[in-house]
Amino acid sequence: MILLAKPMLIALFFSLSVIIGAKEPITEKETDPTMKALDPYLIDALYGQQRNGKTGRHGKEGGLKELLAEPEFVKLVKKHDLTLFNGPLVGDIREDGAKIWLRTAGPTKVQVEVAGGKSYSTSTSEKNDFTSTVRLEELKPFTEYRYTITVNGQKIEKPSFQFRTAPARGQKVRFNVNFGSGSRYQPKNEHAWSTMAQQKPLAYLGLGDNVYIDVVDHRGAQRLFYYRRYLSPAYSELCASTAIYGIWDDHDMAMNDSAGGLGMKFSWKRPNWKVFTENWNNPHYGGGEKMPGTWHSFSLGDVDFFMTDGRFYRDKEAKTMLGPDQKEWLLKQLTTAKGKFKVIASGTMFADGADKDGKDSWAGTWAREERDEIFDLITKENINGVLLISGDRHRSDIWKIQRPGYPLYEFVSAKVTNAHTHRTYDNAVWSYNKGNFWGQLSFDLTQDDPLVTFKCVDIGGKTVKAFPLKLSELSH
Repeated sequence: MILLAKPMLIALFFSLSVIIGAKEPITEKETDPTMKALDPYLIDALYGQQRNGKTGRHGKEGGLKELLAEPEFVKLVKKHDLTLFNGPLVGDIREDGAKIWLRTAGPTKVQVEVAGGKSYSTSTSEKNDFTSTVRLEELKPFTEYRYTITVNGQKIEKPSFQFRTAPARGQKVRFNVNFGSGSRYQPKNEHAWSTMAQQKPLAYLGLGDNVYIDVVDHRGAQRLFYYRRYLSPAYSELCASTAIYGIWDDHDMAMNDSAGGLGMKFSWKRPNWKVFTENWNNPHYGGGEKMPGTWHSFSLGDVDFFMTDGRFYRDKEAKTMLGPDQKEWLLKQLTTAKGKFKVIASGTMFADGADKDGKDSWAGTWAREERDEIFDLITKENINGVLLISGDRHRSDIWKIQRPGYPLYEFVSAKVTNAHTHRTYDNAVWSYNKGNFWGQLSFDLTQDDPLVTFKCVDIGGKTVKAFPLKLSELSH
């Protein structure tokens, strides 16, 4: 019998899981001319023809820099007018501003101009994979703005180039925030993003499993999945007009049911995190370079959001989902939160009995103590208006967690574009898995007793389920 040390066992587990559980790019039923031309080229160059995603000709750290050195790729960029290669992506909206993210096909100067307002300049370089963000300032609360982007002197205008700023604290408004996961690139289901964009939510929260990479230590393959998602015309429509916020889950960070462990002992952690930061437009990324992660918080008027990262520092032996630094951050954020509603978002589920006996969720024996510490703080500090949202399992659920003071409701939605389905659960308040869908939190802050309504919305835009809750029902 051969005994392996723990690091060797972990390495073996990762390598076997990547080969067995890897989810290679799907191209079947693609109809967009640009994607049909570009996608096979990108896949061959950065992912390769084997399922583990490591046979791309540009190797472990390949990306747009290497592609731009190939004349054939440059011809494709010119033919399909892709100087603005990815984006724009709206994010980090505030009552007086927002951020615009984009990626160009090569180093260049970029100008973003707000209609009737200021013009903002930036430049892109290979340092951050030719991405850059622009902070728009001095805007008015809860106001719609149109904008244009100029790349290399070419002005780009599209109907989707518009967004709404966040409401101010105390402003009596109504708005919708969509959320979901289970968003593997499926050409036949990409129109989900266009349906969502047409509903004009104020924001969309990607709760992990946003792109399905399933390659642990290979940035070229990781970049591929981001490139192709942002090249999707339907997703481009959404992210140009809606504030996007994202965390990762297992399939984005590494692979199925993966955990990063405490500290930064794995060599792939920091490079994978850097790729994530290059492809989102969040207010911040964990604690930055000193304490990397994808957790962050933001407010939309009287609603506070706490996006948690349950993968990067997850360690079952240490019995933690968040790691000590993120847990301290979350507890402090909840204690000082000013919003009427507080939404805690997680890539994996909170409720007991929800799935897999807690093997990969907050209900696991290894995670419950930390989960209950968060829940107990809500009770101890009389924190009102808390809601839980999560993803991971390919269905939509409502769970009611009985607690002193008031019950905590968890809303699950995790099948925006995926084909694979998980079974429903009779012990939930409501459980559904037909077709594709996303979650929506509809906030009505105009009432004396503010109202939030969870909705499950299908890929055609139809509301499958509506579940309203008054703030008074979520109060001590």
